[in-house]
Amino acid sequence: MTQYDVIIVGTGHGGAQAALALRQNGFEGSIAMIGRDSEPPYERPPLSKEYLARDKEFERILIRPASFWADKQVDLLLQADVVAVDAEARTVSLRDGRNLGYGELIWSAGGTPRKLTCPGAELTGVHAVRDKADVDAIMRQLDGGAKRAVVIGGGYIGLEAAAVLRKLGCEVVLLEALDRVLARVAGEELSRFVEEEHRRQGVDLRLGAVVDCIEGDGTNVTGVRLADGEVIPCDMVIVGIGIVPSVEELVAAGANAPNGVAVDEFCRTSLPHVYAIGDLALHANSFAGGAMIRLESVQNANDMANTAAKHICGNPVPYKATPWFWSNQYDLKLQTVGLSTAHDQTVLRGDTATRSFSVIYLKDGKVIALDCVNAIKDYVQGRKLVEACAAVAPAMLADTATPLKQML
Repeated sequence: MTQYDVIIVGTGHGGAQAALALRQNGFEGSIAMIGRDSEPPYERPPLSKEYLARDKEFERILIRPASFWADKQVDLLLQADVVAVDAEARTVSLRDGRNLGYGELIWSAGGTPRKLTCPGAELTGVHAVRDKADVDAIMRQLDGGAKRAVVIGGGYIGLEAAAVLRKLGCEVVLLEALDRVLARVAGEELSRFVEEEHRRQGVDLRLGAVVDCIEGDGTNVTGVRLADGEVIPCDMVIVGIGIVPSVEELVAAGANAPNGVAVDEFCRTSLPHVYAIGDLALHANSFAGGAMIRLESVQNANDMANTAAKHICGNPVPYKATPWFWSNQYDLKLQTVGLSTAHDQTVLRGDTATRSFSVIYLKDGKVIALDCVNAIKDYVQGRKLVEACAAVAPAMLADTATPLKQML
């Protein structure tokens, strides 16, 4: 049985950053990174943006050149699937029958796209947007002449995919079951602006739309039937309704896993010598008032990777990173800092008609988050307000003549 000092499960942002951070912090032991993907670690956000739009070649979204990992003495075990963890013996079992031993285990397996549960969900032409293979399948279908797409889900993945498909000349119908897009992550002002923008760009965006089934010819998708009986003809369906955390193996090994896997301030799970980072790590977050949450973002994956690596290297630094996110849709650059879910007040800074504005979120009179649309200065300066949990009068926040940096 091959033995490694550290095994990292997952080759996404968190897994790659964990390997990088170990080496950067002076770790000289053996490292293996295990991933289901056939490619070396690459950036995931461009998949639904520049890569799908063919504005970036795949080589340009690699986190590091393929040769880098060998140079850093990190063994890449690709197209490998971990099926079991024995926390007492400190081993992982792979689907191909191999067993590997570890000194420390970093679980960065992310999640799998949540699937539709309706009839027809397995038809050819129904796509997720999670990895390169998903997007390559969409691109092949576009190359084959597909021109009509139904996007299910009005979160960032669905909206970004819809924007790119419109750019590529497709007819796009976007279905959101709730009464607004981005309902779980943004306030109503931003939701309504984004809805209007997509409609202006030619997207048939429908709210409160419930899918009954996917229709097909026995093999390929031909349409989406709604609960009211309407059938929307289409050549492809893109599903963006969230992820299911990939934690089954840790659950089977006995980890505390109420929603994802619970970790402490150093990203340690309840299993000895097992860390969990990224989308699947349930942690107490100070920007959420100390609530236990999961954050599905590159920022979180990278910062948790650094936390775990430093702890392994004997330099424990608790995780306390400022949450931030971004999204590109058409010529809009949306940047978010902080967590707005518990807000009790919003302030609109600027005019949505100018397509450059910010929505500032407050709780108990204190700034907890900003959504900035084509407003980079607000994003950069507003970050300090969020980190300071600054109490600023709403009228002052709304005054675009006064820079946010003057409000600390």
